[in-house]
Amino acid sequence: MGKIIAIANQKGGVGKTTTAVNLAAALGILEKKVLLVDADPQANATSGLGFDVNAQENTTYQLLEHSSTAQEAKLTTNSPNLDLIPSHIDLVAAEIELVDKENREFMLRKALESIKGLYDYILIDCAPSLGLITLNALTAADAVIIPIQCEYFALEGLGKLLNTIKSVQKVHNSDLDIEGLLLTMYDSRLRLSNQVVEEVNKHFGKMVFKTLIQRNIRLSEAPSYGENIIAYDATSKGAENYLALANEIIKKNKV
Repeated sequence: MGKIIAIANQKGGVGKTTTAVNLAAALGILEKKVLLVDADPQANATSGLGFDVNAQENTTYQLLEHSSTAQEAKLTTNSPNLDLIPSHIDLVAAEIELVDKENREFMLRKALESIKGLYDYILIDCAPSLGLITLNALTAADAVIIPIQCEYFALEGLGKLLNTIKSVQKVHNSDLDIEGLLLTMYDSRLRLSNQVVEEVNKHFGKMVFKTLIQRNIRLSEAPSYGENIIAYDATSKGAENYLALANEIIKKNKV
């Protein structure tokens, strides 16, 4: 049975989509069967893997509405062992349309039940908000990865996210675990970056991944070519970091 991991932080620009796309690709390279669910209306994970966002008929929106099955929505990517359920701007409407529905927080969990057994890992790229779609992702997930940028105000809003996770654990999903806090955009030359790493490790200890995602221009370039970092430049620091993170997650889950 596959493990579902949501990648969430209500702050924008912390590396959620970069992590979702490249961690999914790295796990696939390491011979794990992976499904990436794009649950962000901006659909950057979809375009970042080379798909035309406007050409998709079955997306996460149809999945949440239960007008399409996960099997019908999934696409095969060019990356080994990696499938994608794409997103579309229509997903914005789901926030409003689901409000009056019974068990509205469980729509994504129900939609993924039929396909969970086909994968080792299902990663969900969440929107930069704590709205109903992110709540659906956290309710569907077994664990959550929280990317934190190594910059000023890094911990701003983290308390709110952790409170949301506690609330989900209490009401909707008692099995939800924190897979880890992931430090992104790290630059060893900057004192601030090193201070953030020190601060996060001091407060959260073993909850923090050992792997640091370093600031890397190739990571920024790859999505514009519709490629993950390993396909775009396998020798880059970004590729090295995400393969190390994938290995860390695989090792952790074996234990």
